[in-house]
Amino acid sequence: MDAVELLLHPVRLRVVHAMSGGRTLTTSQLCDLLPDVSKATVYRHVGLLADGGLLEVADEHRTRGAVERRYRLHRARATVDAETAASVSVEDHRRVFAVAMATLLAEYNAYLDRDDADPAADLVGYRQHAIWLSDEERAQLIGELRAVIAPRMANAPSPERTRHLLSPILFPSGESPARAPDER
Repeated sequence: MDAVELLLHPVRLRVVHAMSGGRTLTTSQLCDLLPDVSKATVYRHVGLLADGGLLEVADEHRTRGAVERRYRLHRARATVDAETAASVSVEDHRRVFAVAMATLLAEYNAYLDRDDADPAADLVGYRQHAIWLSDEERAQLIGELRAVIAPRMANAPSPERTRHLLSPILFPSGESPARAPDER
């Protein structure tokens, strides 16, 4: 399976999210982070991600007679580059978007199921804004968002940090300039 196929599953994508930030975790630790997913399912998907090269073994040691492996993301393999994204079919884009939305829903439900979930205090947001952009303005907006987000993606886990999931989604909503209401 290639990287796109491996990432086209909500549990595998959640494992990748959990491993972000340079984390090195055992499968058992991943099970603790994904309490709504059965242990057998987590183990199976970690195995697929490791076999596919998206996860790599950071180290291993014996624990009570068994070998315990700690995994980390293989950064170069665990991303889909622009060239790969451009080469997939419209149907594949539909599948990718559906998996991303299913993963987002699963992550959000797992958050809400926590005893300490407090969307207001945690400043949870899920707003949508319709904005009109030229090609140049769209490129500028994407560049500005990357400039703000990318440095924070390098933040390492620490006691004072909570992992957040940020999912910017941008696509034309169907109205082209020729059909704009103010130009009729």
